[in-house]
Order: sequence, then C-alpha cells, then structure tokens
Amino acid sequence: MNLTTLVILISILLVIVFSLIGRALYRRSVRIRNQLQMSYIFTNITHELLTPLTIVSASVERLRKTAPDNSRDYDLMELNIARVVRLLQQILETSKSQSGELKLRVSNGDVMNYIRETALCIEPLMAKKGMEFTVRCKPESMMGWIDTDKLDKIIFNLLSNAVKYTGKEGKVTMDVATNSRYDKVIIRVSDNGTGIPHDKMKHLFTRFHDGEYRKHGTFGTGIGLALTRDLVYLHRGTIQCQTFEGQGTTFIIELPIKKNAFSASQIDESHQINPTEAHSNIADMATTLETPQEDTTPLPIIEEENDDIYTILVVEDNIELLMLMKQLLQQHYHVLTASNGVEALDVIHAHDLDLIVSDVMMPEMDGNELVTRLKADPDYSHLPIILLTAKTQEEDRKEALLLGADDYVTKPFRLGDLQLRIDNIIENRRRIRHLFQQQSTEENIEQIKATAPTTDNDFLQRAIECLDAHLSDSDYDRDSFARDMGASASTLYNKLRAVTGMNVSGFIRNYRIKTACRLAQQQPDLRVSDIAYQVGFKDPKYFATTFKKEMGVQPSEYFEELRK
Repeated sequence: MNLTTLVILISILLVIVFSLIGRALYRRSVRIRNQLQMSYIFTNITHELLTPLTIVSASVERLRKTAPDNSRDYDLMELNIARVVRLLQQILETSKSQSGELKLRVSNGDVMNYIRETALCIEPLMAKKGMEFTVRCKPESMMGWIDTDKLDKIIFNLLSNAVKYTGKEGKVTMDVATNSRYDKVIIRVSDNGTGIPHDKMKHLFTRFHDGEYRKHGTFGTGIGLALTRDLVYLHRGTIQCQTFEGQGTTFIIELPIKKNAFSASQIDESHQINPTEAHSNIADMATTLETPQEDTTPLPIIEEENDDIYTILVVEDNIELLMLMKQLLQQHYHVLTASNGVEALDVIHAHDLDLIVSDVMMPEMDGNELVTRLKADPDYSHLPIILLTAKTQEEDRKEALLLGADDYVTKPFRLGDLQLRIDNIIENRRRIRHLFQQQSTEENIEQIKATAPTTDNDFLQRAIECLDAHLSDSDYDRDSFARDMGASASTLYNKLRAVTGMNVSGFIRNYRIKTACRLAQQQPDLRVSDIAYQVGFKDPKYFATTFKKEMGVQPSEYFEELRK
C-alpha cells in the first residue's frame, strides 16, 4: 500500500469518525434542548396551576369566616388543595432535576438530631393510622453537613411510601447510623408491608412509571421515588432497595456529611442546621397524608322495610371521595361501602344489592376485574355496574363496556351527575317491573325487550321460551324452571327478583295469567276452563281465584268484556 492510498484511507476514516462524533453531539444537543424545553413547559404549567389553587385556598379561608358551619367540608377542600400543591411541587422539582437547575446547599449542624426530629414529625400521623413507628439513631448526636431541604423531602418520601403500602397496625422502622470513618450517614427505612414483586424492581425509580410497585398495592404518580433518587444523587449519595414479597421493604440511603465531599459553591457557611425547621417543613407535607374522619352528622332515615328503596354498593379506595358519595346517595338509597374489589365481593355475597358503583384503579382487585368476575357469575351477572375512572381514553371506555359495565364515568365528575346516572338505571329497572305488572300484550313484551339491558333481555327471553315450552304442564314448577334455565334455585330467584321484582313462583304464575289474557284477546270465544287448561291450571276454580288476584276481576267478566 503506497503513501497516497494510506492517506486517503486515514482521511476517509477520520471523516467517518468525525461524522459519527458530530451526529452524536447533535443528538445530544437536541436531547438537551428538548429537556430544557420540557422543563420550561413543566415549570410554566406548574406555576400557572399554583396560582388558581392559591385563589381557591384563599376563597376557602374566607368561607370559613363567613359560613363557619361547614368546617368539615372546608377541611376536606384544604386537604386536597394541599395534595395537589405537593404534587405540583414534586413535578416542578423533577423538572428542575432533569434540566440541572436543582442546586445543593449544605449547612453544618447536628445531623442525627435533625433527622430524628424530622422523622418524629410524622409519628402522630402514623399513630392515628394505628401504625407502630420507631426511630433509632446511633450515635444520638453527630455533626455534619447536609442540605436540610433535600433531606426533608427524601425522608418524607420514604416514610410516606412506607405508610402508603403498610396496612393498619403495620410497623415502620427508621434506623440511622454512620460508617466506620464517620463521614457518611446511613438511613434505613423498613416496613412490614406487602413488598415489591421482583419484576417491578427494574422500574422502581423510573420517572412517571405506573406506581403499582407493591403486590396488590395502591396506585401512585411515579414521581416520589424517582425524585427521591434524584435528590439522593444530588446529595452525592446512594440509594438501594431490599424487598421480599409479603414480608416488607427496606430502603437504604448513604449520604456524605463531611465538608470536603462538597464543592465551595454548595457550602453555606452562614447557616446553621436548626432541628425546629423540620417541624414546619414536614408538618406541611404530612397534612397531605391525613385521612379525614367520617362524617357522623345524622342523615334522613330510610325505612329498611320499604321495598321501593334500592340498595347500592359504592367501591372506592379514596376515603374522602367514598364518604362524599355515601353522604349524597344515602339520602335516596341504602348505601353500603367497600374500599377495593375483594371487600366488595364480601359485601355482595352478604347483601341483596340493586346496583354497584366502583372505581377502576384500586388495590387488591380493580374495578375491571370486579366487573369480569360478577358478569361471569350467574348469581350476580344481573347487577348493573357503573365504573368510575381517571382514565379518559376512548379505548379504556370501550374495554369497560365490553367487560359488561353498564355505564362509565370519568373523573373529575359532579356528584349530581353520578346520581342522575344511578337514577336512570334504577328508573329503567322500575319501568321493566311496571311493564311486567301491567296487562300483558305483545306491545308490552316488545317494550320490555327494548328497555332491558342486553344481559337482562337475554335472560328474560330465555325464561319466556322455557315457560312457553311448558305452558300447559301443570306440574312445571320452580325447580323444573331452574333446571331448564341452567341455574340454581337461588340464582334464578335473585335474577328474577332483580329484573322483575317477582320471586320464581310469582313469575311463573304471573306469566301464565298474562298469557291467558293474550289468548282471550286472540280467541274471545274460548271458554274460561279451556284457557285455564292451556296455561297450566288443573282446576278452573283455582285459575279464577288466581286470575282475580292478578288482574282484579273474575276471568268470566274479563272475557265477557272482550266479546262486546
């Protein structure tokens, strides 16, 4: 190979290398520019949302003074305003972290004392939830350099995560220690909650990833742990997680606390760590974990023996929303409640229900699975179900309706609108029952088919076909009917009671009499005894007694009127 060829090859190689480097640098610059643009957008949107929230908060404060009787409602408003504000602040901090705008500012002081005081600010909340909380610091005192603002958020996020995924009477422990060189603080937050499935661990700190990290856990925004990791890294520390499904989870954080671990621009010599600062900072954040007390204000009493009052089950894991819906609906209906699908099934098996309102995203068993189970169970497939969800995509709505939900309501919604939808379904059931109680005509039957939901329509159609096939058989009773319907006696009873308001024997008797009316209309010259035999009555006298009870007149009078 001569020198000219070698120079050409090297030149080509250099062009390729520089081209690849240039392309990589361009892609990196585009990525950085996009991140900065997204950070700018997030920052502006967050600030735009915080302004109206401030106005709402000020309005609530003014209402407290002008109309103090509704203090519980104001507490609920302020609690949820605080939650939205905290979420927006987390989004803002996440945005700053991504764009490199989040800065570290460390101060000197008693690190152990500050961490202990910070953690103990949340202890009253845990006690209120029936949880056992222990903080252990060894040594009890140790000087060091920390950014108190960042550390507050790290501790709060880890403890609130433990609270969220540890049930009542659970245990949360926070152990704080140092390494052998006394240049790091090691914080271990442990709980005896549900643990994290192994396949979810890789997404544990992924930003905005679906927050269902714990087995049968609740749903989150996917911000808290991702932001915690960013704050730990900003503090030049490390974070890791140890978990065992069904046994609990431990987060371990190591943070440097010596002055030489930080650059000069990160050190604030003028400020000393003050443990009392933790009280106000954490107290504000801890309010977002509060659960309001259930309202015990007496509501209008509904007499249980009134058959016109319907029983509704409301399933919702957010206690405030559950209580609001219950407060509204129990003025018109008997209202039972559950906080997830598993609890809902227990209630359904124990009570005779008319309708279910259920959230979609819930721990242990979500709304979609609840619908699937109920619609596959002959004993309960007749129950109307309204699903509530924060998912607004058309695909989600179609999925719910395909599963068998009768209606689909997206959050946020007006409670009055929800009640209207419930009333419409209940009124539809009333209309079907009324049509069954009216004089039976071909037009009525068609109205019932048009009014009833598809599942009810199919059930009624099958029931009518079974009775038509055995109409003249006087021995065809409720056991024979249940066998032909492919259902147990109790299942058939529940379905007929829900759809028509009648028990099995009453439905058979009613259908025989209504068919007798139709036969009389079609053939008015037939004798009463002939029609009685055709619709399954052995004794014309018993037929006459039953006919009068159902129709209010003797069959002879009814038939005579038709002949005129």
